[in-house]
Amino acid sequence: MAKARRQVTEALKNVDILYEIVDARVPESSRNPLLDEIGQGKKRLLVLNKADLADPAATRAFIDYYAAHDLPAVAIDAQHSQGIQQIMSATHRVLAEYIERQKAKGLRNVLLRAMCVGVPNVGKSTILNRLAGRNIAQTGNTPGVTKSQQWIKTSSDINLLDTPGILWPKFDDPAVGTKLALTGGIKDSLFHADDVALFALEKLIARVPQELQHLYRVNATDLTQPLPDLLMTITARLGFKDDYERASWTLINDVRKGKLGRFTWDEVPVDDAAR
Repeated sequence: MAKARRQVTEALKNVDILYEIVDARVPESSRNPLLDEIGQGKKRLLVLNKADLADPAATRAFIDYYAAHDLPAVAIDAQHSQGIQQIMSATHRVLAEYIERQKAKGLRNVLLRAMCVGVPNVGKSTILNRLAGRNIAQTGNTPGVTKSQQWIKTSSDINLLDTPGILWPKFDDPAVGTKLALTGGIKDSLFHADDVALFALEKLIARVPQELQHLYRVNATDLTQPLPDLLMTITARLGFKDDYERASWTLINDVRKGKLGRFTWDEVPVDDAAR
């Protein structure tokens, strides 16, 4: 991660705009606070990917919040090629003054250079492939697929730079790490599945009790149990005997796939201070 940070810092000198890719389910938790330092005033576009798995109302609220803090944002679903054109349109809006200055110098075709940055597994490479119109950036459903930087040409006037995902060294709020683990931003080998499953269960009971009952063969009374007991009940109802680890992973993967619905696990900040 330290090497990736150095690479990004150096590469920023060669780009016009920074695409900060975040997971729409955890827009704030998946924002790397180091980017504010590394960005050094560079023009930025916040891209909320995986919007198909997030609560639409919450996504709109986040976009309004960021706009109020002078941070342009768009919501897309790169996996299904939804909203990709918004990135191109927003880029031209954000860089409108720069483009005009270049044209005033006599340049007819202004080539824009953008860099994609974000925490692991937010879909950076998938976005780049969609923008490029071909599969050129390596993708995968686990963190850490992109190992090095690579320039990618598109059919438009934007060249793109892919970078490895960058996590910050320490989470000030433990809940941030839990949310990233739940949504796939942290390698599965680095956390205890039952802790993350219990976190998810607490939220899901309040939001979608009927879906929980249907998917995991529990009833309303079961949902009133202490969370560890409920997890063991779900384990038994799924036929996993006492293998609560397996049940935990089943729940986590169901959340990641959207089987329980579209959820945003972050709340829009209530303070007025810009990040």
